Formats: sequence, C-alpha cells, structure tokens
Amino acid sequence: MNSFDITEHSHRRFNPLLGEWVLVSPHRSKRPWQGQQESTEKDTRPEYDPTCYLCPGNVRANGEANPQYPSTFVFTNDFAALQSDSPSGSFTKGGLLQAESERGICKVICFSPRHDLTLSDMETTEIKKVVDLWQAQYLELGAMPEISYVQIFENKGSVMGSSNPHPHGQIWAQSSMPGDPARETVQQENYFQENGRSLLSDYLALELEENTRIVAENEFFVALVPFWAVWPFETIVIPRRHFAHLGEINEDEKLAYADIMKRLSSVYDRLFQTSFPYSAGLHQAPTDGRDYPGWHLHMHFYPPLLRSASVKKFMVGYELMAEPQRDITPESAAERLRALL
Repeated sequence: MNSFDITEHSHRRFNPLLGEWVLVSPHRSKRPWQGQQESTEKDTRPEYDPTCYLCPGNVRANGEANPQYPSTFVFTNDFAALQSDSPSGSFTKGGLLQAESERGICKVICFSPRHDLTLSDMETTEIKKVVDLWQAQYLELGAMPEISYVQIFENKGSVMGSSNPHPHGQIWAQSSMPGDPARETVQQENYFQENGRSLLSDYLALELEENTRIVAENEFFVALVPFWAVWPFETIVIPRRHFAHLGEINEDEKLAYADIMKRLSSVYDRLFQTSFPYSAGLHQAPTDGRDYPGWHLHMHFYPPLLRSASVKKFMVGYELMAEPQRDITPESAAERLRALL
C-alpha cells in the first residue's frame, strides 16, 4: 500500500471557519471533460450606455434619474429582496413548520460611472473610494437598531446572476444574521475563547509559513487559496492585522485592500483571458450590539470556472446531497494564479 499523498489521493479537508468538511479528489482532475460549453468571447462595452439603469444621468425602473456621479454612487435597490417596512409576525405549525418575518435594507453601489470597467480595470485609488463607501455604509446601516448584519457583496458576470454588466455591488442589511456568517461567528468566537487569539490570525501564520497557497500579498493583506477551498479557484483575502470590521480599518489599510482586490481580480481575468466571473463577499462582525473579540474581517471570492473559460463547475449531485467536493487541489490552483501575477 502506498503512503498517503495529499496531492494525489482523495481526502477530506476541514474548514474551521464553518466547522464543515470538504472532499478533495485530486486524481479526478485527469479525467476528460465533456461538460457544457459557454462563449469565451470577451465583452466589449461602451463607456456610457444610454439603456443602462446604472449609468450616470439615466432613469431607473422606478422613474428616478441617477445623478451625474463622478466616482461611486449608492442607492436603495429598486427591486429589494428585503424591505424595511415588512410587518412583524411568525408562522408555526406542529413544531416543524416555522417562519419568521424578516426586515432589511438592500442597496446598490456603483463602483464607477464608466460602464466598460471592472475592478481589474480601475485604478487602485478609484477602488479605494469603493472601500470608503463600503466603510461608510457598514457604519451607517450597522448603527440602526433593527440591523444585526451587513452583507457586502459583488456578483460579476451573467453566469453569477448579475443582470447588469455595469461595475457594481450590493449591500443587504437585515434584522437577523445569515447562515454562513452565523456559523463563522460561532467558530471564531469559540477559537478565541480557547486560545486568546484570532482563528484567522493563526491560520494566516500557518499559510505564510507553508507558502504553498499564497496568491498575492502586500504590507497589510494576503490573498490565498484556502486549504479547505470548494470552488476551483476560490480565494480568501485576510488582513494581517486582527480587526473585526471596516469601522476599524485605517487609511493605509484601505489603500492596501484596494490594491489586493485589483491584483486578484486582474489575475482572475488573465487566467482564462476573459472577464472572469465570480461572487465575492466581505464577512465582518455582526452589528447586533454585542462584542465579538474573535471576529477577523475577511473577503471570499467564489469563481465558478474550472478548466477553461468554457467549463463551469456548479454544486451538483454529491455536493448538493452530501458535502462540497473539488478535483484540483488548492495548492495547484494557487500555483496557477500566482504564476499570472
């Protein structure tokens, strides 16, 4: 019997942020692929699109006109998934059927007035203005007594459900804590209580020591493929300093955060020579008025592409019925991304 080799043999990896396991099957990356094919042509868009409801000066679906904004612009989503005036109430039956009303606020953030850009095309100073707005919105929405969590995210590309190619993201602020941030809260707080240190600080120290999954780094942030990654080229951005939310970030760190996001999104675009789709989300401390000394701000990037710009990887079969699974190892994914810097 051959000895176990993590780069060759099937195994499970533990995700300490969620307390869940991921099945890794390195040998399957050698199999032929006959999956669905998608167009690989790169989008060519004008700087301004008169039909785009996010471009400056254009009228949105609710009849309001956007201002001639020079950099970033935020507004309440015209088709919000959460509403601030939803009536309170609940439904229960037999102890097994349960529903509770949920209130919240959904906002759209335009990253740039230019219709033809993405984060990878923008200057670092322009991306910092996005971070400035994220910080302001987190503090403003989080200060509302009815808001317990503020989720900042971006869906890039139609394959990720983005209905408009104009560079933008969203903020959903709600009265309860969503599932993944809630699980991360439990894991991080338990680790801090047991060790007196942040889970992600200790994890980052291990990654920097091993140096096999690091993709990009600067003075204040590190981008890497997590040991427990599910998506083929999934990454996580972790601050070197332990802080809980954007309200605690300083000006130098904001610029460094913008730098690492530009470098990472540029590497994604170079990977398959296309505008690389992904869902990205910033996880930070809840805003329910409690103290969370273990919380360590971080950002997840989940891209769906697998072997080329024409091959997608979705959660199906075993992944939906049992647990997440991946074929290429996080180490090989990081190596491919790092080579494109």
